[in-house]
Amino acid sequence: MTDHITIPKAPGTWVVRAGGAVLAETREALELTEGSYRPVIYFPRGDIAMALLERSATTSTCPWKGEASYYSIVTGSETITDAAWSYEAPKDGVARIAGHLAFYPDKVTVEQL
Repeated sequence: MTDHITIPKAPGTWVVRAGGAVLAETREALELTEGSYRPVIYFPRGDIAMALLERSATTSTCPWKGEASYYSIVTGSETITDAAWSYEAPKDGVARIAGHLAFYPDKVTVEQL
C-alpha cells in the first residue's frame, strides 16, 4: 500500500440514506484516508440494498487504487446518477476495499449513528 493511504475499520454503525430511504447500514464499514483528502467510508456490498443500484457506463482510474466503476441509485421516483463507486479489482495495496462501495456525500447522506 502506498504510505499515504490508510484503511482501518470505521468504528460504530454507518448508514447511507437517499430520498428518505435507508440504502445501507453496517457495522463493518472501512474508512479510507488518502493524503490530505477527507476520509471516505466504504460499505460492504452485503450491507447495501444493491437492487436499488444500477452500474453506469462511467469509470475512472486512480494510480493507487485502480479502476473505479460507478453506480446510480434508481428508485420509483428518481435516479441519482453516479452516486456511488467501487474498485472491483483494486490494486494489491488497497485490496481491502474490494467488495465495498463508497457514496458521494453531496448526492446521499452518509452518517455515523
